[in-house]
Amino acid sequence: MNPEHPRSPGQPVIPQPIRSDGAGNIDLGPRDIMRDRENPDMFVPPVTDNGLIPNLKFSFSDAHMQLNHGGWSREVTVRELPVATTLAGVNMSLTPGGVRELHWHQQAEWSYMLLGSARITAVDQNGRNFIADVGPGDLWYFPPGIPHSIQGLAEGCEFLLVFDDGGFSDLNTLSISDWFAHTPREVLSANFGIPETAFAYLPKEQVYIYQDQVPGPIASQRIESPYGEIPLSFKHRLMAQPPLKTPGGSVRIVDSSNFPVSRNIAAALVEIEPGAMRELHWHPNNDEWQYYLSGQGRMTVFGGNGDARTFNVRAGDVGYVPFAQGHYVQNTGTETLWFLEMFKSDRFADVSLNQWMALTPHELVSSNLHAGPELMNALRKVKWPVVKYPEQQEQPQGKEHGSRKGSVVTFFAAPITPGHANNKKRPDSPSAPLFLISNFQYITQFSQYLAIHRSLQNA
Repeated sequence: MNPEHPRSPGQPVIPQPIRSDGAGNIDLGPRDIMRDRENPDMFVPPVTDNGLIPNLKFSFSDAHMQLNHGGWSREVTVRELPVATTLAGVNMSLTPGGVRELHWHQQAEWSYMLLGSARITAVDQNGRNFIADVGPGDLWYFPPGIPHSIQGLAEGCEFLLVFDDGGFSDLNTLSISDWFAHTPREVLSANFGIPETAFAYLPKEQVYIYQDQVPGPIASQRIESPYGEIPLSFKHRLMAQPPLKTPGGSVRIVDSSNFPVSRNIAAALVEIEPGAMRELHWHPNNDEWQYYLSGQGRMTVFGGNGDARTFNVRAGDVGYVPFAQGHYVQNTGTETLWFLEMFKSDRFADVSLNQWMALTPHELVSSNLHAGPELMNALRKVKWPVVKYPEQQEQPQGKEHGSRKGSVVTFFAAPITPGHANNKKRPDSPSAPLFLISNFQYITQFSQYLAIHRSLQNA
């Protein structure tokens, strides 16, 4: 059987849902071919996939975009990804001077700066204040109920916000403008001791994000509090933290042990080189919420009772792994894969399948798995979060990507992913990716996308 759609010479091959063992059939009906190409292991699942694992992936590209003068935001919550009950994420961008207004939450806020820089401020219940500038790779954390603000600096910024409640929405928070708009002016007058006329020009509804001037140097905005500064910093420089390096990549772990104020959310920033993988493991503390920063890969989640499902992931995707379910993340591309794995917990914890087997009586492991000396001698007592072995050869890459092993899905000559991040690196941090694509690269890739789209429509 020929799994390829008839085509003219030079026209891109259309993938078909047929496995190498012959299972499946040609799909000639309505379909999103570009999405099928982006998800080869979902389109033609590994033969080991089985059962009823729910959807564990949602892309921010499919989320509603909230546009304001001063910036934008979009979110992935239980409304978009119903299984993700422990954490919710917001992707936000602020223009130079753009302000996420003075507000507070009933949930903890954890954030990772993707691009640019911002100024954050906060005041705690004891009148102690905080102000700091944050740049790429920096984190901040605001405990529940602590009022704060975020403002883009000269180059603007884009960041990820994570909240410890899957049902959270950033559009339904406690904002200063919203409170003023819904408080009688005579009450405001009595509270502040000034005439009601002073409140004549208040916003009539929640401002959320608005455009302002770029703030001056941080020293010019510091306000001395009679109660001093907040004792535990709300800022953490994650990319300045030495990573745990293993063959194939690195991991930076941040939780309350090295970022003491972060008592509700723990995280790890994972780097996986081409040909490497985040090893087979699970987490004994809570569900895992993931955000993919760059590159592409695949993840299989094992849920017990024969259930397993594979997902393809790429920059901008949110992934999710329910509590204690086994999984791995494998780099399937030619660029480094970076992602965040996050937990509603004060500490990061994972159990390595390899280490567990290595520290269990070998006779027991061998008899349980019918395993011989080759596997038993390869086990490691020391955990390697990311693994890559020299003897494992990467798939050859020619002018045109070949068919995936175990399937007959054929790819484009190069990935066509308009708007997805590339892997430029910060000059001051050789191992840190910059998740930004240049206008020239974007226009070039988008032009390629349109040409291919037209050719497929005329097929």
